[in-house]
This record gives sequence, structure tokens and C-alpha cells, in this order.
Amino acid sequence: MRSQSFVTLFIDDEAVPVGEFPAPVAFDLDTRKLVDGSHTLKVVSKDQHGKEGVKFIPFVVRNGPAIAIEGIRKDEIVEGVLPLMINAYSKGDQKTFMLHGSETPQSIPWWLLVGIILFAAWTGYFIITSLAVKLF
Repeated sequence: MRSQSFVTLFIDDEAVPVGEFPAPVAFDLDTRKLVDGSHTLKVVSKDQHGKEGVKFIPFVVRNGPAIAIEGIRKDEIVEGVLPLMINAYSKGDQKTFMLHGSETPQSIPWWLLVGIILFAAWTGYFIITSLAVKLF
């Protein structure tokens, strides 16, 4: 019989564990070995009496370049010609930062344009009414 608890780690439905470690565990999960997409980390713990505890932790891996699309959304109904803006950018490595392509350009939101127009109209109204009061 073991004198301490052990933790066994599995990725997705693999039969072979990533590792078995005595508790507490400090473990570095290298996601570069996993394909991009959804995965599940399965943690199985066994105490010194043989009782098991299981926890499933879903996570998403995105090691490849990020893709940002403006102009169409998921499950959107569309027609005609769609102007799309697509950007794919990578983080680079952990030592250098890639400036080119690291930000996705976006169009100006419609509500911001409406706010600017309303503010300009209110400013014009305020100036005109202030001048009219001073003239009389």
C-alpha cells in the first residue's frame, strides 16, 4: 500500500497517461504536442487507501495562428456580395514579439459615428443659441 496520494493525468480519451505523480503535483503541460481544438484533461487521484477521485477539465488549444474575420458571423444569413476582412496572425515565439500583423484592423462602429454626429449637432446648436442671446 502506498503511503501518499498519487495523481494520474490523461489527455482526451487516451489509454496511456501523460504521467503519474505523487501529490501535490507541479506539472508543465506542453500544448505544442496537441492539435488545435477542444481537449479534455482527465485527472485521476488515488489516496493511500485506494479510493479514486476523477475530475475532467475541458480546454481549447490554439497554438496555430489566430484568425479574425469581420463581415460575417457564425450562422448568419447572408446574400449578395460580402466584403470580408480576414487577418491571421501568430504570437511568434515566447522571446520576441511580432509587431506586423499582431493587431486586427476593424471598421469604425456605427454607434460611434452616430455619437460624433449627435455631439457635433448639439455643439452647433449650443453655439448658435449662445450667440443669439449675446446679440440681443
